[in-house]
Amino acid sequence: MAVASAAPGSIFCKQLLFCLLVLILSCDACQKISLQVPSHLQAETLVGKVNLKECFPSTSLILSSDPDFRILEDGSIYTTHALILSSERKSFSIFPSDGQSQEQKKIEIVLDVRGKKVPKKRHTRDTILKRSKRRWAPIPCSLMENSLGPFPQHVQQVQSDAAQNYTIFYSISGPGVDKEPFNLFYIDKDTGDIFCTRSIDREQYEQFPLYAYATTVDGYAPEYPLPLLFKVEDDNDNAPYFENKVTIFSVPENCRTGTSVGQVTAIDLDEPDTLHTRLRYKILQQIPDHPKHFSIHPDTGVITTTTPLLDREHCDTYKLVMEVRDMGGQPFGLFNTGTITISLEDENDNPPYFTETSYFTEVEENRIDVEILRMAVHDQDLPNTPHSKAVYKILQGNENGNFKISTDPNTNEAVLCVVKPLNYEVNRQVVLQVGVLNEAQFTKAANSKTPTMCTTTVTVKIKDSDEGPECQPPVKVIQSKDGLQVGQELQGYKALDPDTRSGEGLRYKKIGDEDNWFEINEHTGDLRTIKVLDRESKFVKNDQYNVSVVAMDTDGRSCTGTLVVLLEDFNDHPPQIDKEVTICQHDKDYAVLEPADADGPENGPPFQFFLANSANKLWNLETKDGKTAILRQRQILDYNYYTVPIIIKDRHGLNAKHMLTVRVCDCTTPSDCKMNIKNVRDVKPNVILGRWAILAMVLGSALLLCVLFACFCVTAKRTVKKCFPDVAQQNLIVSNTEGPGEEVMEANIRLPTQTSNICDTSMSVGTLGGQGVKTQQSFEMVKGGYTLDSSKGGGHQTLESVKGAGQGVMEAGRYTYTDWHSFTQPRLGEESIRGHTLIKN
Repeated sequence: MAVASAAPGSIFCKQLLFCLLVLILSCDACQKISLQVPSHLQAETLVGKVNLKECFPSTSLILSSDPDFRILEDGSIYTTHALILSSERKSFSIFPSDGQSQEQKKIEIVLDVRGKKVPKKRHTRDTILKRSKRRWAPIPCSLMENSLGPFPQHVQQVQSDAAQNYTIFYSISGPGVDKEPFNLFYIDKDTGDIFCTRSIDREQYEQFPLYAYATTVDGYAPEYPLPLLFKVEDDNDNAPYFENKVTIFSVPENCRTGTSVGQVTAIDLDEPDTLHTRLRYKILQQIPDHPKHFSIHPDTGVITTTTPLLDREHCDTYKLVMEVRDMGGQPFGLFNTGTITISLEDENDNPPYFTETSYFTEVEENRIDVEILRMAVHDQDLPNTPHSKAVYKILQGNENGNFKISTDPNTNEAVLCVVKPLNYEVNRQVVLQVGVLNEAQFTKAANSKTPTMCTTTVTVKIKDSDEGPECQPPVKVIQSKDGLQVGQELQGYKALDPDTRSGEGLRYKKIGDEDNWFEINEHTGDLRTIKVLDRESKFVKNDQYNVSVVAMDTDGRSCTGTLVVLLEDFNDHPPQIDKEVTICQHDKDYAVLEPADADGPENGPPFQFFLANSANKLWNLETKDGKTAILRQRQILDYNYYTVPIIIKDRHGLNAKHMLTVRVCDCTTPSDCKMNIKNVRDVKPNVILGRWAILAMVLGSALLLCVLFACFCVTAKRTVKKCFPDVAQQNLIVSNTEGPGEEVMEANIRLPTQTSNICDTSMSVGTLGGQGVKTQQSFEMVKGGYTLDSSKGGGHQTLESVKGAGQGVMEAGRYTYTDWHSFTQPRLGEESIRGHTLIKN
């Protein structure tokens, strides 16, 4: 099966709505042209096309010898009405004429009409058909969008080579047949003619890929399926339209010529990249229309300014009526219109100006924080923006700072206030020059000068008033010596009456004196000391002590002043240091001393440091820089507390002796030291013992051991059951004092009175498991006296009773060594016998 061609068995292709396959069989286009057409031609059907440019460069007139056909300027041949052609060929002539030379030529048009052949059926005795090796190769066929009919319209014809000998039935499938949209195409099963049943919208279906099939009566397929592609030719049926219904652009006022405002875009649903979608833009109208400020690029739609004279204050919004047209802007093209809005952005090109050239106001003297005048300004720029918000400045006349000017944020007015009292007696009138600007900087408009500051004058009249006393200056400084004694007088604060310029009739009162150093004279304001002045007091700051004074007139009007007493330093404070320092042996073997002097620098460092003679053996003191000193150990000391006497002098020789407690500790940092400090005051400097003292102590200890061992040996042989008070054991007194001890006085010793039944002699005293119980006696040592008490019996025996009532006393409260020895020796002997008995048992 193959597409119609000049050879037998080919198919005919007919175009509907401006589409026809043209095969030119003649070699000379300007003499004879042969066209193949179907036998049935509809009205306004394109039969073929003649290339007239090969005949004449420009053709002005084309005539036809057959009224059934008409020829257009581009050489297209159309039928004027529906025609049915016979099987014979039909011919007619056309006559093109040259527009310049008026020459005319004749071109013969020959139409070859193909007729039908009688089909032949395949019989069983026929040989088996073989598929043709040649594939179907159809020429693409086009369908015109939105065809007006009549329907059904012939589209194309397909035929199989096997139809020359056998009966062939044709069928098609694909979109438009058995797929969406259904029943758009059908085929005559006998002739292979394909028809379209209705119009097509290209924007919905751009093309239809179909397959054609050829089968015999018994269902045999002698050909492969033939692919057919029907492309829908675009019809300019969609007008372009603007993409955005509402378009708003903005551009600064006073911008330069050629500034881009924005770009408009339009959409055309017709086939892209064709004349149907070639759009052109233009501005139909500008509102307001004079002068013309904008232009548009016809192809891109970019809007630009044409003048630099855009002024927002003259017109802040422009509207442009736009048109977009397809077909390259040709008059027959489809079009649409739209409106865009262009807003002008404000620039600070208009300076503010005062509504009046000068102003006048008045104010009473001594008034402060009072509004005296408001001034309005006018600005053509956009309100409530930095371009129109005013900033006011006082250019002249406010050298003393009496006035302040500000902007009212609600009204944009200038508010002039008095912030510092005015004095009528000094100046009765003040003239101010005030200027105004905007918050934003000025922008130079086209063809205009740079705006300048607008100024005005304000005359302020000062009104006189009966005013109270005047305290000028507010702060007065007087000098005094440090340590000034009680009862000394100092010059006080003096106020004046501004009208009389004198202080007569004024009364003074002290309202501020933190440490109550002074009393004030009510009439003169002079001060008298009631305390000694001390520069080092906590109430003195930077050598100054402040006294606040109020001065009042007879009408009760007052003013307040401050009297600053500047104290000259007096060297009355020696240098001071901390009472205790810590030396950590694991860190360093010295301590840094940093004295402080409450006096001023002229009576302070450099300091001198000295050690008392008693401390030179253990310590060494080094002056570092006149402000600090280093206390260093001469040798490694035991961990203990040491008292080091140090003398420190200031630069003028004023000194003080300090008993510095040094804590030598086994630590790395002072906070790690865990030494007990509750008995620091009782600690005395260490005593270094010589080798002979150590030897004497060793020998004394050995002798004591020998005596005790001898007593043990003697008492082990005897058992004595004798009751005696445990005096020897109780007389051992613990003492850490290395002094000679206290002498025994009568008031210090009291012995218990012997009783007849102190202990039970029926049992051994040393027996652990016996029934008897040893009665203990205690020897109590208290400050001021010693008492030997018995747990049984109510009597007491004192040393005085042992001596006898008739024995005298050498001194009041004191006993001789003989008396003490005669009292203690018998009892020590009893204790030794008793210990021997216990050991033996």
